[in-house]
Amino acid sequence: MSRVNLFDVDVQADEDEPPGYGARRAHVGPLVGGEQLGMSVYEIAPGLSICAYHYENAEEEWLIVLAGRPTLRTPDGERDLGPWDCAFFPTGEVGAHKVTNRTDEIVRVCIWSNWLPVATSIYPDSEKVGAFPPAKFFRLGDAVEYFAGEL
Repeated sequence: MSRVNLFDVDVQADEDEPPGYGARRAHVGPLVGGEQLGMSVYEIAPGLSICAYHYENAEEEWLIVLAGRPTLRTPDGERDLGPWDCAFFPTGEVGAHKVTNRTDEIVRVCIWSNWLPVATSIYPDSEKVGAFPPAKFFRLGDAVEYFAGEL
């Protein structure tokens, strides 16, 4: 049995994050040998968010607050969460979400989901779609017909 403590796991910064983002993260799945479920622990400094407002097309996601009081944005609006609060994000528009730390203290959350080798996400605020892999983003307004360029 593999074991990782979610309060003690070492979180690392991604230096490529733009202002307003940059939560430190640990990918827990690989640490415990997970292959079909993914889990990450995020440490969110004051004023930062985990990722842009988005929803998954094929992956369900769950969030549990480990410490602090993050603000969760969903299609129903914003609400503050507290330690041990849990939220579920189903696939599709109803599961859109963004997690932000609007407090003066560090927030630590855990997010897990089923893991798929190929997936897409929609970003409603910027009208983009993300394709993974190759981790590329496209504007929905640039869409073409199925046979465009084929004939």
